[in-house]
Parts: sequence; structure tokens; C-alpha cells
Amino acid sequence: MRVWIDISNSPQVSFFRPLIALLHARGHEVDVTTREYAQTVELLELYEIAHEVVGPGHGGAGVVGKGRATAGRVHALRTFAKCRNFDLALSHASHELPLVARSLGILSSYAFDYEFARVQHALGSRAARRVIVPDAIPQERLDALGARRSKVRRYPGLKEEYSLAGFEPDRAVLAEVGLDSEQVLVVVRTPPDVSLYHRHGNPLFVDVLERLGRDEDVRAVVLPRTTGQRDDILARRLPSLVVSDRAIDGLSLVALCDLVVSAGGTMNREAAALGVPVYTTFAGRLGAVDEGLVHQERLRLLTAADGLDLVKRASTPNARTRDPAVLLDVLLTALEG
Repeated sequence: MRVWIDISNSPQVSFFRPLIALLHARGHEVDVTTREYAQTVELLELYEIAHEVVGPGHGGAGVVGKGRATAGRVHALRTFAKCRNFDLALSHASHELPLVARSLGILSSYAFDYEFARVQHALGSRAARRVIVPDAIPQERLDALGARRSKVRRYPGLKEEYSLAGFEPDRAVLAEVGLDSEQVLVVVRTPPDVSLYHRHGNPLFVDVLERLGRDEDVRAVVLPRTTGQRDDILARRLPSLVVSDRAIDGLSLVALCDLVVSAGGTMNREAAALGVPVYTTFAGRLGAVDEGLVHQERLRLLTAADGLDLVKRASTPNARTRDPAVLLDVLLTALEG
């Protein structure tokens, strides 16, 4: 079987990494397409995943720019795929792929785990043969996206619990970013400020940077999404912040740190899956997955920067992992009649 996977954003690399390995182990051929956005290409190279950059990058924060980028990428992906005889197309929140797959008669599965990115998920859900979501998301929220019950397939737990199966952190990453193990190590992820669903602004996140960046007992590694975010953070000249100029093994950093503060989603859930204390500063509406983590006290809502509990972690985190073969088999249900 020939499988096409489109990876359009950095978190999707860790989602598909074990699944690609499983597909190869089962004897399938896999082609990966991507775009130039955030650290996506760098991470694919870091994990030695063969790929081809296809179409334009991100369209920016505006609706018009996003629309133009989507149209351009759909055309480029269609050109890429039309003569390759793919049997199946898989994506996680890359909505262009199911649109192209449907136009070419390719069966597709479209996965996501944050239901309030409504524009892209409505496009992807309507075009795909199967919609793949965690079991925490209520069906009524999916109905609003055109993901009717008959096409929805679910998996238990967090997607990050599958991508972490067999994971062992690489301690070399600490030396790579020049960290002192005696200090409180914090990993910080910036807001998704180019996303349509994140229109609210995030002044709390700026307060967090100032709080961490001026504490001499803290070393905070900030993982920006864009060069613009990186430049803005560096311009603040906060002595306790470390901002890498290239893609690094963020998952190992999360596993080895004392605390995570993230304004996004995937890194919050990676920390929760690893058992690492994590705060969210997300300014949009929490999705069902994160609502559940808050209820289980695996994710903390931060309302003020001085509410951070900055202490060294005393024990090895208790990670929760699941067999990625279970997740892959759910994605492959697009092949069923």
C-alpha cells in the first residue's frame, strides 16, 4: 500500500513519527509532504524523516492571507499527488490534504484534537472519509464541523500518549542549550499568535516571560513558533531566558525539566503525558481534551505570573504511554467500506 502523509506544522512531526515507522515495518510505502512553517522542516530533518516541501508556507494571521495560502497549497499538493497512485492519505489538522485527496479519489483520514479551530476543521472534516479524534470530544461539537457520527472514529487518551511510546529523553539536549541542572529548569512555549482561533491576545504570557526572565534561580528555555516571536523575546534582554536559534529536541527538554508553561496545546499535553507539572496560559477557549486534563489536575490554569510554583522536581515523572499501533489502526479505518 502507498500512503501519503502531509505534515504542515511542528507538532505533527511527533504525532506521525512512530506511525511512519509502523507503516514501514508493515511493508507499506510512505511519502511525506510538508511546508516551510515554524520548525516543521527542521524537526523532520532532526528525526531523519524523508519529506518533500510542497507549496507555499503559512498565510499569516489574516483570513485573506490564509485563504490564498490554502488555495496555493491545494493546487501544489494536487500537482504532487495526481500521478502517484496513493491508496490512502493521512493528516493531523492539515486540512488541505483531505481536500486534495477527495478531488483525486484518494481515501483519507483527517485527525485533530482541538475542536475550536472551526474553519480548517470544517473543511477537513467534510472532505475526509474518516474523522479521527480523541474520545474526550463530544459528538455535538463535531456535528458543528460537518463530522457526522457515521464518519467519526475515536481513540482513547491523548495523542501524545501514543507518540511517547518507547521514548527515552536525550540528556545531551541540556548541554546543547547550556543549562545548569542546579537551577529550576522551565520550558516555555509561545502562543499560536498566527492562528485564526487565537484572536484574543495574551498579555499574561508577556508577564510570565518577565517573571521567569528576571529570576536568577531559574533557567527558562523558550521555544518560539516564528522568527518574529524569537526576535521579540530576544529584544527584551531577559537574563534567565534561553532562546535557541534552531530546532531542538523539545520533547527531551520537557521530560527533563521541572516545569512547563505553554500557551499552546501539544506541549501541554506532552508534559501531562510525561507527568511533568504544566501550566497553560492559552487565551482562547479550552478544548475538551484540555478541559479533561484540568479536571484531572494534570494541567493547571495560570491566571497570574506570580502563581507559578518554581521548585525543583523531586522525582522522575510517571509517564503514561499507549501502543501507537492502536492509533494507526484507527487512522486506517478510512480503508473500510
